[in-house]
Amino acid sequence: MTQDPNWIDTVLRTARPRAMAALLRRLGSVEAAEEAFQEACLRALRHWAEQGTPRDPLAWLVRVGANAGIDTVRRALRETSLPEEIAAPPGDAEEEIADTLDERAYGDDMLRLLFICCHKELAATQQIALALRIVCGLSVADIASAFLVSEAAMEQRITRAKRAVAQADIRFEPPSPALRAERQGAVSSMIYLLFTKGYAAASHEAVRARPLCDEAIRLARVLLDLFPDEPEVLGLVALLLLQDSRRDARFDAAGAIILLEEQDRDRWDRSAIAEGIALTDRAFRMGKPGPYQLQAAIAAMHARATTFADTRWDQIEGLYRVLEDMWPTPVVALNHAVAIWRSRGPGEALAHAEPLATALEGYFHYHAAIGQFLAELGRGDEAATAYGRAIALAQSAAEAAQIRSYLNQL
Repeated sequence: MTQDPNWIDTVLRTARPRAMAALLRRLGSVEAAEEAFQEACLRALRHWAEQGTPRDPLAWLVRVGANAGIDTVRRALRETSLPEEIAAPPGDAEEEIADTLDERAYGDDMLRLLFICCHKELAATQQIALALRIVCGLSVADIASAFLVSEAAMEQRITRAKRAVAQADIRFEPPSPALRAERQGAVSSMIYLLFTKGYAAASHEAVRARPLCDEAIRLARVLLDLFPDEPEVLGLVALLLLQDSRRDARFDAAGAIILLEEQDRDRWDRSAIAEGIALTDRAFRMGKPGPYQLQAAIAAMHARATTFADTRWDQIEGLYRVLEDMWPTPVVALNHAVAIWRSRGPGEALAHAEPLATALEGYFHYHAAIGQFLAELGRGDEAATAYGRAIALAQSAAEAAQIRSYLNQL
């Protein structure tokens, strides 16, 4: 394990959500829990590199973080007596802490943490950004990229959100049924953005990004346990499973991207597909379609096709048309344009995508798609310009290499 220079980072990323939730329960403050976890991570970097991981890395981080948080409280209050609920665990208490971190406690703690981040005092974008930062530990740059805004703007947004949560003096307690319903949408959005961050990682980052996808699926299942009859939560779990089912077929041995039309479908996870399709069907039977259900239905259409040629692009385009009417975001509109291209040709697709130029100016996939539409229309010079812009925006060598292959085809 120590031969991999990123192994400690991988362990810390995996442990972060559960550790943050446990620390929040012990320390009672989001800011205190975050500072305590960061201190525990710094100590882990120093000690684990020399001594290896402890028996239970999660329990070690919670114990060290809790002690660090309590020390901070002592210094701030200049007193030695502390409330019983944040008393330091005695000695080497890893096993005792591990016993309290069972799946039921984990689910309760995670939901408390998520619902604090998604407080009603915050705008929806602030809620999701704060949860991604606090719960999942994504960098400000990564969150800004997901929201298609500048890093400076996102830094300000997160800072304001933290300040609002601190001023609201929110208690760390189980959310009421009404509160759960009120904040379920924001929590779902955070989980989906967490998954897409991990899923979009390049092949060489897959080991480090894999925990993000796994944690998103785990959180989605926790949310489904809480809302078993909510069709959009069913749709969310289905969507994540269906997308995740293709992970082993997305890159070749050299790390190059394998496009959907060229993937070996025998490498798709059929058990995940079966569960995802079943959940999608169950959600639609409830008669309240929503964005996650529609995206899951689109993913299910791809999963049901035995070959790329068998894909029912006409039905996928129809689903995207409904989705765009319901959820008119620039990225959804771009995906709709791709479906139009596959079903009705590049002319209509280009007409649908061109109005998105301003909103998606800094989006790699927009310029890649425009280049493909233009190339198929025989407008090679314009296609080359679009491809050049895409290469400049590529976030991995694999993305850049894929666009260079399109340029070579011109």
